[in-house]
Amino acid sequence: MQSNKGQSHGMRIVGDQGTADASARTGATEPLSSPASTPTSTTGIVPGSAEPHETSTDPTAGAPAALAHEASAGPQKAPQTTDNTDSLDPNAVLTDADRAQGATSPNTPTLGDVLLAVEELWPASLAEPWDEVGPVVGRPECPVTRIMFAVDPTLEVIADAISRGTQLLITHHPLLLKPVNSVAATGFKGEAVHLLIESGCALVTAHTNADSALGGVSDVIADALGVIDTTPLVPSKDGLPEEGIGRVGMLPEPMKLGDFAARVFETMPSVAGGVRVAGDAAGIVQKIAVCGGAGDSLFDAVRDSEADVYVTADLRHHPASEAREASLNGKPYLIDVSHFASEWLWLPAAAKALANVLDEMGHEVEIEVSTVNSDPWDFILTP
Repeated sequence: MQSNKGQSHGMRIVGDQGTADASARTGATEPLSSPASTPTSTTGIVPGSAEPHETSTDPTAGAPAALAHEASAGPQKAPQTTDNTDSLDPNAVLTDADRAQGATSPNTPTLGDVLLAVEELWPASLAEPWDEVGPVVGRPECPVTRIMFAVDPTLEVIADAISRGTQLLITHHPLLLKPVNSVAATGFKGEAVHLLIESGCALVTAHTNADSALGGVSDVIADALGVIDTTPLVPSKDGLPEEGIGRVGMLPEPMKLGDFAARVFETMPSVAGGVRVAGDAAGIVQKIAVCGGAGDSLFDAVRDSEADVYVTADLRHHPASEAREASLNGKPYLIDVSHFASEWLWLPAAAKALANVLDEMGHEVEIEVSTVNSDPWDFILTP
């Protein structure tokens, strides 16, 4: 019996997302560095409460080991907010204590300013027709000194963000994907809306627009796994040629499926579900298809790409079984990972990209990544 739900998630950093053209969309004007490092500009990444994963720099190192580390300390309640704006030196850089007291500087962005940066990085036009992205809660004119990224807008994530003095929570998954008739606090979604509004914390969603965008979820996964020369599995109708759902590319050298699956396991945050593999462990793979989140709707595109293996999440029995039946010489092999884990990898890269864009706009803000594990599974039983 294995359980990882109580563990916090370290911050795995992925490399720069490629060309100068890519940096214009991703905002990654310099290689991504650890969110736990001390910011070197007025706009910076600050750590959550967890230590980073300690992982091998050799992606082909032997059998995978559980990515275990100590749970983070409980969230601390932010001090009472006071207005210190008038007492600030216009040229001074805010300290953490200043921000905890709700202080702002002339360089503090408004929510509207941050939304402009979000649109530059993850245009709403890239979202799928069924999706709901963009601002959910918040006034555009309100100042934002602290931003947090998370996968899910769960009550635990929201409470943790509020306790840290966050004024903007950016989540990958929407809170209100389907229409609702009430946001009364008698339900968990209504309670979430009330907590956010009453605490002065805005909520913004970057979902399938962040999946499709250059430097988005699938780009980050591909980069973390060492996949190069990527193209979209399903190109976007309204984006750049490099944008769309999923990615397919090449490993620099062929490797065994078992070794590649070990690399996937070592790359993903530690959650209860682990990694499932369909295929010959000794089979050779080099052309890799990836899709963060649920990707079983892309099997036709994966087959058309002639990928050797497909890495995605939430593979259901019948689509996976039919994909194996329709395979050619057993390919594409399948690697099924946690939905949460696959998309969590994007958060540090997204935080860095947003920090770069806001810094270029002349804004001062602190950005961190949530360490709350919102994967729904608590433990797994294995033979």
